[in-house]
Amino acid sequence: MTVTESELMDRLAEVEDPQVGDDIVSMNLVNDVEIDGEDATLSLAFNTPYSPAEMELGDRIREAVTELGLEPSLRAQVDADHGFDVEVLPSVRNVIAVASGKGGVGKTTVAANLAAGLNDLGARVGLLDADIHGPNVPTILPPDGEPGVTPDGEMVPARSGGVMVMSMGQLTRESDDPAILRGPMVNNVMMKFFNDVEWGRLDYLIIDLPPGTGDASLNLLQSIPVTGTVIVTTPQEMAVADARKGLRMFEEHDAPILGLVENMSSFHCPSCGDEHDPFGRGGAEEITEDYGVSLLGTLPIHPDFGTEDRDAPVIRDEESDIRAIVQGLVEDIADRIGEMNRQRVADNAPTLPEDEVPTGPDDRSE
Repeated sequence: MTVTESELMDRLAEVEDPQVGDDIVSMNLVNDVEIDGEDATLSLAFNTPYSPAEMELGDRIREAVTELGLEPSLRAQVDADHGFDVEVLPSVRNVIAVASGKGGVGKTTVAANLAAGLNDLGARVGLLDADIHGPNVPTILPPDGEPGVTPDGEMVPARSGGVMVMSMGQLTRESDDPAILRGPMVNNVMMKFFNDVEWGRLDYLIIDLPPGTGDASLNLLQSIPVTGTVIVTTPQEMAVADARKGLRMFEEHDAPILGLVENMSSFHCPSCGDEHDPFGRGGAEEITEDYGVSLLGTLPIHPDFGTEDRDAPVIRDEESDIRAIVQGLVEDIADRIGEMNRQRVADNAPTLPEDEVPTGPDDRSE
């Protein structure tokens, strides 16, 4: 029996996005379908490579196609018509900012482990250390070499275990040399990092912002399309208060908030076996309740974080007893990005007559 494209679309309309709660056809996630004999090619508005939830949704779609006796072939393609900016950083699928209201809460630790974790899942990842005055990314993700320069004068990031890394710490002679720069000079360096770095094609660009709500963060919001922001805090009262200020700044600039990560949330005593809360408890949960954002995860106080002689982030230490916690956080953030991306496509979907198949351009596949 020959299966028509209309029949295939009807079957796909029964596949529900478990995170958003609607079917993939009404959400406009199906750009186009093409049947050639027993082969079915589907173009999907997926933009979050290696998100576990999105990969699972892809498996459900394959299963639905297979049930019709067709051999599925899926490809991801998000077009500018779906609301994504293709003019700024056109070779980067997702820009994720990692921010904090104050310093010392573990923001760089989260950013570096997120970048390494996404890379380990199979994604192409870049990590931009935008903390000009306190560039600590090279400590956690030591680059394999020095940044390069293209014939056009663009900087080429060095790699660190597969992650492309660019940091002010790579541009100073000594690791402890201070970056003595005033505000306008900091802005110039930031814009050079945004505009004059050859990142190549990336699935994710992680930007480790400086703490606070200063010029660097504002320039980021005004210069590039941020897919979502992760805000890092500790349970400490002052850190929570400053995290609230940072969250409000991103909200006022319409930057999507992926959620909060509470670092140093507890300490497991190896001697007595008890859990202790040296910085208090529940600070991040209060923010999530007040602002309606997600608590992405909590990280404990642990000696595997911040050890200077480490040559890899925690997520790459198979012997660390907190590796699974960090890995779960990375996957949850990826899933949250996927959910927001698919919801963005649905929100920009045109209203069509019921008998009209929603299709879109698919001639610019990845």
